[in-house]
Amino acid sequence: MKTFKEHIELMEGVNDPSIFKAVFLAGGPGSGKSFVVGKTALKALGFRLINSDTAFEKGLKKAGLTTNPDDIASAQGQAVRASAKVITGKIMTMALTGRNGVVVDGTGKDYAIIKKQVDMLRDLGYAVHMIFVNTDLETAMSRNNNRSRSLPDDMVRTMWKEVQKNIGKFQALFRNRMIVVDNSKGSDIEKSTLEAYKYIKTWAAKPPENSIAINWIKGQQKNG
Repeated sequence: MKTFKEHIELMEGVNDPSIFKAVFLAGGPGSGKSFVVGKTALKALGFRLINSDTAFEKGLKKAGLTTNPDDIASAQGQAVRASAKVITGKIMTMALTGRNGVVVDGTGKDYAIIKKQVDMLRDLGYAVHMIFVNTDLETAMSRNNNRSRSLPDDMVRTMWKEVQKNIGKFQALFRNRMIVVDNSKGSDIEKSTLEAYKYIKTWAAKPPENSIAINWIKGQQKNG
């Protein structure tokens, strides 16, 4: 028997505007993913943002650490990172319990992890998209150096190459459900993000088509 809190959470999921939809966000350091998230209004469309950086930065501040590389690489900094991942995992689990729409924010450098998450979500009945925020290396390094939590240049260069290497794999995994936003210096980012917003808004408003999702919703409504 469900508790009242569990019942409310599940019914919120049934009525969630972006139910059974997931957006994977990929792009290396300095790509401007946070800017694109704001411009595409994903949170306003009902998506829950799953990003371990949020919990990590809060944890660093609470521990009296800064976001410089030395503090992050310290034993205490790595303990905070591990704790942040646990917290983020719990947030993800809570969102998926109600089949809420989620935005999984990451760099995209580890294809295997994203593939595993995509498969898991599809097994639950989710439709999945990817927004890939692309930049040239020069832009990425310049923006990274202007961030409060900047990374060493060699690390940015390595991560940028790893992310670029996965573009073809992501295109095969997401097919026509992959949106590439060019956020390099000089690109028309306003136009690109507006197009992405319109596309995601239209898609998010559509009812789920997957039979697993449809049956889950019917079951929740029947038991509600």
